[in-house]
Amino acid sequence: MSNLERYFKGLADVNRLRILNLLMRGELCGCDIQYVLDASQPNVSRHLQYLKNSGLVLDRRDGYRIFYRLADPHLGQRRPLFEFLQLAFKGEEPFRGDIKKLKEAASHGACTLSELSDLNTLLSERSGNFART
Repeated sequence: MSNLERYFKGLADVNRLRILNLLMRGELCGCDIQYVLDASQPNVSRHLQYLKNSGLVLDRRDGYRIFYRLADPHLGQRRPLFEFLQLAFKGEEPFRGDIKKLKEAASHGACTLSELSDLNTLLSERSGNFART
């Protein structure tokens, strides 16, 4: 199976698209994703595992928490794919509402350790030629 085919299989669910939208803001704890999606832990874990298997998401463990982030957006076909998704998510529901809920959670002490940033910042820090949207 080609990478492109794996990516699109990973994108074939609105919950996984919502998760990617959240992860474009930075690394997040699984419980933060669960809170924003208002979904059960097993359901969110299943979608995150699917995204990991498709090569779009990476994880790391810190104690009993697992943190998720986008796979390197500069490798292969991921860069144009993530750029497209960022444009597609912009202003659309439920993606816009998810970001609002995530920002509220972060302001109230969500368990995420990393500061929320966005994909534009991540891309521009690693290569000065990404056009901000």
